[in-house]
Amino acid sequence: MVIIGAKGFAKEILEIYFQNAYDGTIYFYDDISNDLPERLFNKFIILRTLKEVKSVFEHEDNKFSIGIGIPRSRNLLCTKFRNIGGKLSSVISPYARIGHFGNKIDAGAVIMTGTIITNGVTVGEGALINLNCTIGHDSFIGKYSELSPGVHISGHSKIGDFCSIGTGAIILPGITLGENVTVGAGAVVTKNFKNNTMVVGVPAKAV
Repeated sequence: MVIIGAKGFAKEILEIYFQNAYDGTIYFYDDISNDLPERLFNKFIILRTLKEVKSVFEHEDNKFSIGIGIPRSRNLLCTKFRNIGGKLSSVISPYARIGHFGNKIDAGAVIMTGTIITNGVTVGEGALINLNCTIGHDSFIGKYSELSPGVHISGHSKIGDFCSIGTGAIILPGITLGENVTVGAGAVVTKNFKNNTMVVGVPAKAV
């Protein structure tokens, strides 16, 4: 298993694997940072090139998960890893509470500790649902979208692909956000917003 990234959020992904008693070898990947040790926590090898990652995929395990935020970056790195034979894997905390009826969680979704997902919810490929979020019934979370800690999505809401929802934001029932919408921390979204919009405030307004 290779975790993309070797800093902040990647360490949180590692914790989820520990919670799930994962018994395989875990590697991290970071080809940007110059301040990392050879091994994270003196235990986990940090791969520096795609050539090294490809070797792990070919000789050990081709699964990978995304340990960074930023929706577009998550998608870009996913494509790179798939192109060298990787298989995108979901990471779901056993301490998340997920309903038993009508839910669909696509490959590569990350669902962190304390999250509550009710029923009839779709979580798109590569979406990130951070700590202590709630997602109400019959909602849709688009591909590679990011929900920061403490976000609350009310029922019958639709979050488009590549959205970024800030910490503590609230989406009221029946709201639709287009693609690539950014919602500021603490915002309360009371109406629909189109693609490529940034919204902040209570109630949220486009800026």
